[in-house]
Amino acid sequence: MASDLVERFVRLCQYLQNPHHVAKFQQLCGVRGTFARKTSSSEDGEVEPSINGAHVKRFAVDSTSEEDDVQQTEGARQRKGFDVGNIKQDERFNGMFNGPFTIPEAGEGAGQNAELTDSDTGPTNDPPKQVDSGREKGGVKAIVKPLRKNSLTGDVGQEFIIENKFLFYLFTLGTELGNEMFFIVFFPFLMWNVDAYVSRQLIVVWVLVLLLGQSTKDLVRWTRPASPPVVKVEVFYNSEYSMPSTHAMTGTAIPFCLFLLTYNRWEYPFLFGLSIAVCWSFLVCISRIYMGMHSVLEVITGVLYSLLILAVFLPVLDDIDNFYLSHDHAPLVIPVVHVGLGLLAFSLDTWSTSRGDTAQALATGAGAALASHLNHQLGLFPDPPESALPLTLPVINGALLGRSLSRLLVGVAVLLAVRAVMKALAIPLACRVFGVPSDDVRQARQHSPVELTYRYLVYGMVAFCCVFLVPVFFSYMNLS
Repeated sequence: MASDLVERFVRLCQYLQNPHHVAKFQQLCGVRGTFARKTSSSEDGEVEPSINGAHVKRFAVDSTSEEDDVQQTEGARQRKGFDVGNIKQDERFNGMFNGPFTIPEAGEGAGQNAELTDSDTGPTNDPPKQVDSGREKGGVKAIVKPLRKNSLTGDVGQEFIIENKFLFYLFTLGTELGNEMFFIVFFPFLMWNVDAYVSRQLIVVWVLVLLLGQSTKDLVRWTRPASPPVVKVEVFYNSEYSMPSTHAMTGTAIPFCLFLLTYNRWEYPFLFGLSIAVCWSFLVCISRIYMGMHSVLEVITGVLYSLLILAVFLPVLDDIDNFYLSHDHAPLVIPVVHVGLGLLAFSLDTWSTSRGDTAQALATGAGAALASHLNHQLGLFPDPPESALPLTLPVINGALLGRSLSRLLVGVAVLLAVRAVMKALAIPLACRVFGVPSDDVRQARQHSPVELTYRYLVYGMVAFCCVFLVPVFFSYMNLS
């Protein structure tokens, strides 16, 4: 009985991991790849040029069958191989290219796939941008490229056709809810305009989720969904591991933690808060499938993993916050723990932007915790007393919106300026200290000591300024 349940569970996981489900969802949402016609030479397994100028050995794949093996492609980074049922992923990241493959629509024959072939899908040094094309009909279709280059290789990706622009912009927004620029705006807005107590604890959860999620990726080492059949709408993280989806983890943990922390602290309808959390999480999770970055299984695993992390750490968030604020040894423990966890994360695999993101989150957590401790010791910006709870939502009017927007614009401008200055100083300093050539910044940052120093100096200072320096600046500008 138990073995039967295990077998069914394994089959379900194999089914959910199948990249054809991602490709079908993309087709349903109006995403079409500009794939070349499959030639007789490719069917014989001969070498064909890929879209980035590298050469890939193509294997015959029946696009109408979900049971056939997904082709293997050559890549620059070595990956640990794994088998998921009949889905073969070898020791190379096989999701790098959008090759000559497409899933026929109903009623189409295999030969009709060549109708979308673009003769100009070769390598390019131009930045990713929307491409004007005569094939755009009536403003309905658009041929575009991924918005950002691959973070490791610099590849710009292959053109693809968008038939539903609304869904494209909606899911682009959804995936941005898990990226750096969103959090550099969201956490400060919450800190300066809503509730510093909630913001501090959300940062702790965010750090834990990213640390555990990225570390799990480095241990599991599954590659991104294979392309073909998947269209890579995004390529920035395409060379990174994919199990579990850390976008799904943060996209679930942050809104639900925000809801759980604020419901009894602020007065608002339960269904209102729950609806926002569910819609936020759903949008982020679905966007990762739309972008071709994760399978259904990886997204579901990310959601469940984040809920497990919340269940374990939510009851002790107050204890962690109190330790950061008031314990005498906090100024020593905070940097030691956060730097130590960063060193551990970097020891799990070679350098990549995902490990850089982990160090960035840890640096942000350390800077915010140290600044919070300093605020508490100086008696600055205290939390509302217990007797004032629950807090009442203020009346939203022009004056409130104007003051909140002014704080946000001024504060974020200060943070961006601090980040720019620290970036200009940190990398040359780290390169000089560790004896690494600084001519090529990308290559220099692939040395762990340089990357760790850069991330901790830059984002630790940004977080410290966000929690301590900027609120003090607001006091002098009468924006408190």
